[in-house]
Amino acid sequence: MNSQNSKQIDRVQNEAVASLSRRQLLLGGGSLACLALADMLASNGSLRASEVVSDVQGDSQASKAVVTRSPKVKRVIQLFMTGGASPMDTFDYKPELERLHGQMLGPKDKPEGFTAPAGAIMKSPFPFQQHGETGRWVSSVFPEQAKLVDEMAFLMAMTTKTNVHGPGTYMMNSGFLLPGFPCLGAWVSYALGNLTDNLPTFVVLPDARGLPYNQKGCFSAGFLPSTHEGLVIQASSKTALPDLFADQSKFGYATAEASQDGLELLQAINGKFAGAHGGDARLESRLASYELAAKMQLSAPEAFDLSQESQETHRSYGLDQAPTEDFGRRCLLARRMIERGVRFVQVWSGPQGAVNNWDNHGNIQTELPPMALSVDRPIAALLRDLKSRGLDQDTLVIWTTEFGRTPFAQGSLGRDHNGGSFVTWLWGAGVKPGVSYGQSDDWGYQAVENKTWCYDLHATILHMLGIDHLKLTVRQNGIDRRLTDVHGRVIHEILNS
Repeated sequence: MNSQNSKQIDRVQNEAVASLSRRQLLLGGGSLACLALADMLASNGSLRASEVVSDVQGDSQASKAVVTRSPKVKRVIQLFMTGGASPMDTFDYKPELERLHGQMLGPKDKPEGFTAPAGAIMKSPFPFQQHGETGRWVSSVFPEQAKLVDEMAFLMAMTTKTNVHGPGTYMMNSGFLLPGFPCLGAWVSYALGNLTDNLPTFVVLPDARGLPYNQKGCFSAGFLPSTHEGLVIQASSKTALPDLFADQSKFGYATAEASQDGLELLQAINGKFAGAHGGDARLESRLASYELAAKMQLSAPEAFDLSQESQETHRSYGLDQAPTEDFGRRCLLARRMIERGVRFVQVWSGPQGAVNNWDNHGNIQTELPPMALSVDRPIAALLRDLKSRGLDQDTLVIWTTEFGRTPFAQGSLGRDHNGGSFVTWLWGAGVKPGVSYGQSDDWGYQAVENKTWCYDLHATILHMLGIDHLKLTVRQNGIDRRLTDVHGRVIHEILNS
């Protein structure tokens, strides 16, 4: 560090701790580092210790308290189908719908969350066949995943409290119907921390067409330190992480040497402030974010560079075909992320809204096949790729959605929202392959045997990560909050030990 910056540190440190107004920081030293600190502290108001009340315990303490067993799983990839994937048109074969097709047997009054009165019973327009040694029934819309059913464990009686997208998506991610609660990925990050210090712990890869229902609320850290929220990466953009590097055509003075000097100055100021105001979770989260951003300038370009992959890999994920290119790219990035130490990766299929997702109100025959096509080949490629690299030994993959769809027609050919029953599958480390748990009724309308809630799914995932879901708690507003609320049981029936 040069002498000018050394003098700036001495001058700014004393002023920063005494009074942290933006004006005083600007007067104390005109460097970019000072501007960054001033902006960081001003973004949510001045972070004086007297104004901060944090019920969150330190992450290391959380790990010691909740990790109770040797984990089978070290990392997780969650594949989320936005809009409500229809179970009776994908994985939950219901021959009774064929017999009753066209009969008006649904509820006469429109249930809450339905967008229209229930129509006639509607059979699936897609043929089902049995696959694998287990004889698992799978619709024709998933020909590639059908080849791998003997490696999956199916939850056939998932259920939820709502028929509405926003609350349903919150519930499947955070365990609550309302915003403000940490999602699964954030809880995992908080409990276990990172596997590498140069990439994020929790990465989100949204659909190129937009974010899901609730926008970034689905990836929120809630009342946990913000360092645990999901880092959104736009995989289809030329710059997956915008502003990671300065635009040299506009900011030629932002050289590597200048950046290093600025970081050293900022670190010194931050350290002085943190020492005087210990326990400030918001400042600590920001410091961690700035440090991670600096490290990612070295690691991220290589991690996001898919040109390092072979053409055969590109083809296997469907990057050579328009329908599968986006989801395939993100599945391949997910593999690269977890391979390099990212602990939790979410890959979303579909944005919020009435089109280009799994919310098939208008015509199941025309709306479902394009969505299924976009994910089927990439998902199968991801599972095969993970297995070929030995990553299946410590990686868990989850396929799910926020709810299912009705066995009754909406209009003449669509299906309405239905929280009564839907399907989730798990694959990889710790999973008993080829099993299923639970059953819906003969129409696929309601879960009737071994109902499975998000609480049970979350408890099971945490268990596989070595975490006791009952002990992973944070006191917030006088309540010991946890991912599974006051519910949840580990579904040992789908685990291999």
